Amino acid sequence: MHSSSNFIITGGAGFIGSNLTLALQEKFPEARLTVIDDFRSGDFKNLAGYRGDFVAQNLATCDWPDQFGDQKFDAIFHLASITDTTNHDQFEQVHDNVESFRRILDFSRPTKTRVIYASSAATYGPATEASVESNSAAPANVYAFSKAIMDNIAKRAAAESPDWMIVGLRYFNVYGPREAHKGVPASMVYHLSRQMKAGQRPRIFKHGEQKRDFVYVKDVVEGSIRALDAQASGIYNLGSGRARSFNELVAVLNKCLGTDFPPDYIENPHAHYQNFTQADLTNARTMLGYKPQFPLEEGVRDYMQWLYPG
Repeated sequence: MHSSSNFIITGGAGFIGSNLTLALQEKFPEARLTVIDDFRSGDFKNLAGYRGDFVAQNLATCDWPDQFGDQKFDAIFHLASITDTTNHDQFEQVHDNVESFRRILDFSRPTKTRVIYASSAATYGPATEASVESNSAAPANVYAFSKAIMDNIAKRAAAESPDWMIVGLRYFNVYGPREAHKGVPASMVYHLSRQMKAGQRPRIFKHGEQKRDFVYVKDVVEGSIRALDAQASGIYNLGSGRARSFNELVAVLNKCLGTDFPPDYIENPHAHYQNFTQADLTNARTMLGYKPQFPLEEGVRDYMQWLYPG
């Protein structure tokens, strides 16, 4: 990819999308960027300093040929979706997430425009060891189901057109700048830090030994940009490659914030709770050259300096 590229980023006002958009703007200063977002789970404040175009559209009903005519794009980064996993309206989740993606594929197919889209680690469902991309989908909620269907139609489209690059990225438990607007779905790193900054003990489900692959947003953005150079279609995990417990996270936060709060253990009300997530990064390393730079200690330190400057 060269600096005069033309990129679309859907969901570019959201958490990962805004970080990706601003990173693309920095890396390719001459590139033409267009963000599409309907602000369902995004915020214009995330795009402070953005110099590109913005289209406010609902992607489930957007007419791409009408919106963009015969413009040519080098890649479409598709990060928009209903990200609230607690939205249990099955029709809305599946319709909006799948039909939005179908429209993007239909628009991109004639020109073989590279599509890089957000799949999800949620497609793996309950796991006890590192998840490999070849594991079959076991979605535990309708959000994960919608992402599994997107993966199915991406694989089919890629198989039908071997010269068309379609790259799916399974983001694990991402945390970092520009997520606060999400409210409840924001990361545990964010929520626990807010509690501790307010002088409260951090509340976690007992007994804090649930493990997550916490991955810093700067790492998944770097991995997403690397997908521009992927030589083959495929679906890849983007995580830190390590599972860390909530107890460990509290210890790291205490260290970064200069506090000393023991966890406040509460009952877990969720019947279907992921007790373990971890990304197997073998394929991402091989095919994308993905190398996460921020273990939990480094990522949390960087994030806390951004979140609580001074």
